[in-house]
Amino acid sequence: MLINEGDRRTPRADLMLACLLALVAGGVNSAGFMAFRFFSANMTGNVSMASELLVAGPFDLALAFLTVVALFILGAVLATLLIDHGKRRGWGAVYAMALLLEAAILSAAGLVSALGVPPSHAVLVVGALSLAMGIQNAASSRISANRVRTTHVSGAATDLGIELARLLGPVRGREREELRFRLTLHLFTIASFAFGGMLGVLGYHSFGSFTFVAFSLPLVGLSGWYARRLTRGQ
Repeated sequence: MLINEGDRRTPRADLMLACLLALVAGGVNSAGFMAFRFFSANMTGNVSMASELLVAGPFDLALAFLTVVALFILGAVLATLLIDHGKRRGWGAVYAMALLLEAAILSAAGLVSALGVPPSHAVLVVGALSLAMGIQNAASSRISANRVRTTHVSGAATDLGIELARLLGPVRGREREELRFRLTLHLFTIASFAFGGMLGVLGYHSFGSFTFVAFSLPLVGLSGWYARRLTRGQ
């Protein structure tokens, strides 16, 4: 799931990765919104809010939304730099390293938030969550040749509609099988994001900001398992 890239990946690997990462993103997005009233994964909402506030004010809040968007982009930049550097060096576990970095940022943001964050510093914490989401989205996009995008559902919903329309047309054989798989991938991505969102709400009600730490654990487990496999040469 974290080794083969592009066309060398199996449909099952893409599906499992999409479900896990979409669940994490949905949970972080919902819990982050409950904690700070910012979206940490959905940049569309943040850009829309920034646009409104740039016109109607207050300007400092618009700047906060734009900061969150900038940190998401920075996360994608960092993930890409790490992946490219690791591939040049022959690091087999480079994608596991990217997800471990994401997990570390999520855990740090959760612990800092749990200790009590002054309102003036809240944007830095949600910005760290967005940084982590940018890392995740870039890593999943790179490893799957853009088939798996996990921090938002707009793209998956659009692709779902396109694939449904194509499936209704004159397709047969292998092409039909590929369309059915892509439909399954998009449906499960959306469902996992929604389920993660519900877990994020329940988790935040029960555990507060420690929920962000909890959502880092699947990433640590998955990345650690693959890193250990590669270290042992399996």
